[in-house]
Amino acid sequence: MASNDELLLLAINTARDALKLLEQAIGKPNSLEYTFLEVLPKEIKANIDLELEALILSRLKPVGLPMISEEAGDIKGSTENGLRWIIDPLDGTANFVRKLGGSAVSIALWNRDFPVFGVIGEFPSCSLAWGGKSYGSFFDGKRIHVSHFRKRDQSILCTGFPSRFEFVSTRTNRFWEMLSSFGKVRMLGAASISLLQVASGKADAYIEEDIMIWDVASGLAILEGAGGKYKIIPGQHLYSYFVEATNGNLE
Repeated sequence: MASNDELLLLAINTARDALKLLEQAIGKPNSLEYTFLEVLPKEIKANIDLELEALILSRLKPVGLPMISEEAGDIKGSTENGLRWIIDPLDGTANFVRKLGGSAVSIALWNRDFPVFGVIGEFPSCSLAWGGKSYGSFFDGKRIHVSHFRKRDQSILCTGFPSRFEFVSTRTNRFWEMLSSFGKVRMLGAASISLLQVASGKADAYIEEDIMIWDVASGLAILEGAGGKYKIIPGQHLYSYFVEATNGNLE
C-alpha cells in the first residue's frame, strides 16, 4: 500500500491534470452541455462532470482504496486501513458552464470520519491548494493560515443553498437568523472554494446545511491544516451534512 505522502502526490498530480482538462473543455461546446436533473430539480449536471470523473477515477482506482464520488457514488476497495477517497470532479458546475464564477476539482483522502488531506484545483486560476492537519496547508506552494477575527458582526461568512436545501419556513427562518449575526455574507457557488477562503484568511466562517460530503471533504482537510476548526452533523440525506467551519476564533 502506498504511503499517505505518496497518495497526496498522486492526488496533486491528478488534480493538476484535471485542471488541464477543464481548460480544454472551454473550447468544446459538447463538454459544456448541461441539464437540470428530474430527480433533483436544482442540481445541474454537465458532460464535463463525467469527463473529469473518468480521468480522476482512472488515476486513483489502481491504488485499491474505496471511493465516494459525486457522479459514480460508492466504489468498492480495500477497507482494512479505513482510508477512502472522497471526490467531487467539479464543484460549482453551474459557475463553470455559465462562466459565472469559480469552480474546483476536489480530491480528498479520509480515514473513516476524519480528513487526512485534501487537494483543491481552482478554476479558472488553475491554482492548486492542498493540506491537512498533519501537513499544514498551502496555496500555490505558499503556506496559508486562517484569520484572527473574533467578533461575528465584524466577520465574513461564506454560505449557500445546496441542491437539497428545503425552502420551508422552519429552515429558512433559522438560516436568515444565522446570516444576520455576521458582518458580511458571500455566496460563491462552490463549497470547496468557500472553505478555501476561510482556510486562507479571506473569510472567517463557512456554514451550510445539507451540503454533500464530496463538496466539503477537501476543504475541511485544508481548513484544519490552516488552523481552523469545524463540526459536521449528519443531514437529511445520504452523505449530506450540516457543516460549520470557522477560523477557530469566533465567539
